[in-house]
Amino acid sequence: MSGGPDSLALLLLAHEAIPGRFEAATVDHGLRPESAGEAALVASLCAGRGIAHATLPVDLARSGNLQANARAARYAALGEWANARGLAAIVTAHHADDQAETLLMRLNRGAGVRGLAGMRVRATVPGHRDLPLLRPLLGWRRAELAEIVARAGLMPVQDPSNADPRFERVALRHRLAEAPWLDASALAASASHVADADAALDWATQREWDAAVEDRADGLVYRPQAPRAIRLRVLERIVAQRGGEGTPRGTELARFLAALERGEVATLAGLRGDGRDPQAWTFATAPPRGQR
Repeated sequence: MSGGPDSLALLLLAHEAIPGRFEAATVDHGLRPESAGEAALVASLCAGRGIAHATLPVDLARSGNLQANARAARYAALGEWANARGLAAIVTAHHADDQAETLLMRLNRGAGVRGLAGMRVRATVPGHRDLPLLRPLLGWRRAELAEIVARAGLMPVQDPSNADPRFERVALRHRLAEAPWLDASALAASASHVADADAALDWATQREWDAAVEDRADGLVYRPQAPRAIRLRVLERIVAQRGGEGTPRGTELARFLAALERGEVATLAGLRGDGRDPQAWTFATAPPRGQR
């Protein structure tokens, strides 16, 4: 927890609902001189309530996307801490306004169903597949959480980066504040509906896999039967299982599918796909780059 209004509200709600059954951690990214003192304030607040607390300092890469780097470092540190402490899950204070911002940012990037589903109530911690990531406050508004903190007489930390319009999320937040006709709760609800659709696509993908994919000694055979959205997910799974050169972007996967649908031979992430037989696409490990 950062000591901001959202994480403080989560702390207070957890202390009320499950006292003595959780621990708190503050990740110190070291980006501001004040961060160590803010972590100490959170530690003091937790100590006063009998809540176990740890401060987790991280070394942050300053090049590239600073917020993405901070997120990756934060989850890495939290995952290691939770595993070391034997904790069952990581819980974050993401709320409905965060969800609305996420949905609009992804819409602006042309995201598909999976991306437009936004943040899930239950996911896994990045880099720690066996550690659940829970977001119990996605139905709450930012103002509601701030009110909880105010009623408790606490003064939350204000991170200036949360007001810096150079960051995409902050700039969008300002635009939302200027457009009262946009309902953050309704946007968050839409993301939840898309998440239901995403789960249905996963269910249909499994049925297509069971019915149309044959695993043979010399590779995989896929006899496509389903609509394009399902085919894309089947191909994604085939590449994940048999490819050996990283995870392709969605646009690369779409081009791979288009080539197979045109009856061509194409290579993606170390996997050779042969679409010359429209009834049975075959997949095998591609030869080394110099031999293709």
